[in-house]
Amino acid sequence: EVQLQASGGGLVQAGGSLRLSCATAGFTFADYAVGWLRTAPGKEREGVSCISSHDGTTYYTDSVKGRFTISSDNAKNMVYLEMANLKPDDTAVYYCAAVGIWTSCTDVATMWRTRTDVGSFGQGTLVTVSS
Repeated sequence: EVQLQASGGGLVQAGGSLRLSCATAGFTFADYAVGWLRTAPGKEREGVSCISSHDGTTYYTDSVKGRFTISSDNAKNMVYLEMANLKPDDTAVYYCAAVGIWTSCTDVATMWRTRTDVGSFGQGTLVTVSS
């Protein structure tokens, strides 16, 4: 059974930092692209970042480039999202998801333009950024 669990959210002031963690199990981590998505209040789900253990590619949506860094620990089957210089617009529930086997993050980014419901999702973690 594929399992993912996001953690590390919380309340932070604008300009602050948080590190989200995603624990995964039940699939061959080295074959998958894992993504971070978020759902902000009143908005549709958005693909934020992706890392592919299959081919080493990464992806960031434009609004987080230069502020967020995605990484993985293949030995621990963990994915991390380091978030710096947080803004109130980053307030959302953040989810991690196994979004595709043998998939490049380039392809994941293309898919996210039209749909963000593909993959196996874990429970989200709430990030609140106060102004």
